[in-house]
Amino acid sequence: MSNSRSTIISLSDVGVNYDGIVALEHVNLNIYEDDFIGIIGPNGGGKSSLVKAIMGIIPHVGNIEFSQSIMHGGKPQIGYMPQITTFDKAFPISVEEVIMSGLQHERGMLKGYGKEERKRVKEVLELTSLNNLSKRAIGELSGGQQQRVMLCRAIISNPKLLILDEPTNFVDNRFENELYNLLHHLSKQMAIVMISHDIGTISSVVRSIVCVNRHAHRHDSNIITEEQLRNYDCPIQLISHGNIPHTILGEHHHCPHCEKHE
Repeated sequence: MSNSRSTIISLSDVGVNYDGIVALEHVNLNIYEDDFIGIIGPNGGGKSSLVKAIMGIIPHVGNIEFSQSIMHGGKPQIGYMPQITTFDKAFPISVEEVIMSGLQHERGMLKGYGKEERKRVKEVLELTSLNNLSKRAIGELSGGQQQRVMLCRAIISNPKLLILDEPTNFVDNRFENELYNLLHHLSKQMAIVMISHDIGTISSVVRSIVCVNRHAHRHDSNIITEEQLRNYDCPIQLISHGNIPHTILGEHHHCPHCEKHE
């Protein structure tokens, strides 16, 4: 099935070390142009290290190759929405300025922004229902509004891949639902990779799941299986409501990767 799809990023035997501590090792993973991936795994299992290695933020061993379709000006077109808390209320930068900063890698630090860039800002503000807040200071917004601003910043350059690191931290359920609806819309235009600890929720949103615990295991399905839970460093309890079949898992034993950390 995957052979007929267009690969935009290919990881081969990738590893990440921090001062002698292994965060990732022997990671082999393809990301395709139509992917919507949920990355799950235990705290400290290497989820953020994986996406940061892809983005070139941290050094790695092994090979990460980018297809020509994702490259522009010699750089991969990747939008990134990092984990954030909240901005200082006195932070003197407007919503519009934060969003436009997402174009700096294309325009350079000293170049101004023209009509086309401002038009694009208006488009992403409308997409995220922030039309009336462009001149407001970022620190004056609610947590959910700030997250939307950071999402605007990540997509302002029309990336081929959007990476989100725990995007629903510090927001309420209403914004979480709005975000997932928006990501569903964006997934028709770009590949998406999203780190989340909420495996019960993202399983209804993403199309594939990658379990990360030093190694990476890809599952081309959004169904949570016993194997995935094992890689997630179980036991984990999934609670759901409504007309959803329930599965009782058998006695669980730690996977070999988990035992290395005990």
